[in-house]
Amino acid sequence: MEQLSAGQKLDEAFENLNDKKSLSFEFSLDTDAASLKALDDSSGSEPGEEMPDEAARLLSDAKISVTVQSRKPFGESGEKDFDRMAMKVSGPDGKLAEYRVIGDQTYFRSDLAKFGKAMGTPMPTAADLPPEAGALKKVLEGEWVKIDTKQMERLAAEGGGGSGAEPSPEPTLDAATQKKLVKAVREVVGREVKLKTAGGEDGTERITATAPFRTLATELVDELRPLAKKLPPGAELPTAKELKDAPNGKVRADITLKNEELREVRVDLAKLAENTKVKKLGLVIRMTDGTKTTAPAGATELDVEELMGGMFGGMGMGGPAGAAGGE
Repeated sequence: MEQLSAGQKLDEAFENLNDKKSLSFEFSLDTDAASLKALDDSSGSEPGEEMPDEAARLLSDAKISVTVQSRKPFGESGEKDFDRMAMKVSGPDGKLAEYRVIGDQTYFRSDLAKFGKAMGTPMPTAADLPPEAGALKKVLEGEWVKIDTKQMERLAAEGGGGSGAEPSPEPTLDAATQKKLVKAVREVVGREVKLKTAGGEDGTERITATAPFRTLATELVDELRPLAKKLPPGAELPTAKELKDAPNGKVRADITLKNEELREVRVDLAKLAENTKVKKLGLVIRMTDGTKTTAPAGATELDVEELMGGMFGGMGMGGPAGAAGGE
């Protein structure tokens, strides 16, 4: 009964996500720099291409925060209902980059100097750019800039298929195939994933899920092979040989529910590394109710068309240099 009870609680928690209109996720690695360096060593890096200490430290402390917002509950939302999105990447020394989409405007800023320091690689500065670069200097200075999303999509379409070309629609799964995928995944998880639940205080519930990775992956792929032709391009399934060579250590996920809502998932991947020097390797996902994404004040507008003309014209590519529009 415990297996069934834990499964029902997880199903209910995921169903509750469909009722929300906004949600925030935070992704991070539960690891340390030494484990990442050991993992890199076991991957067979060529001499001189090993992971720098700075990069290992950055990855071990990095966090990616994502907020999505829809006009309708997620369970009823289509692509056009998602009108606001924000993403933030942070490192051990603070924010590295932020990205926001609000309606038809895309906002962006990054701290390239901080990123370059963390990676051990010098980055260009605004002083390195010619005057014709215009508002592009704001990017290198770490200030907010904004781009008309539709203009960017139009220019991308013209570059890929001639003037007036419409962007090719992204391949999507039809509703029947989606249902078959969900059914297949649930059947395999129900057979192979062992669940254990323990109650906590203040409405907190902790569920532990464990499964042998190779067995779980093989059964999932076997269930999905009949649907392979309906999957989007690039979603090729691994071959039987690749699955046979996959590690079969047990993967453990610790899931925290709060008042029947999903709050945290911790996945322990250390045994999959098959390297005794990898002491700590995991993925952590935290979820909270999303806050409203707002437009940053004082963002400088980048006209993509003028920007391209200014950069290539002003850098000796011929033609008049056009300064990008700025506020």
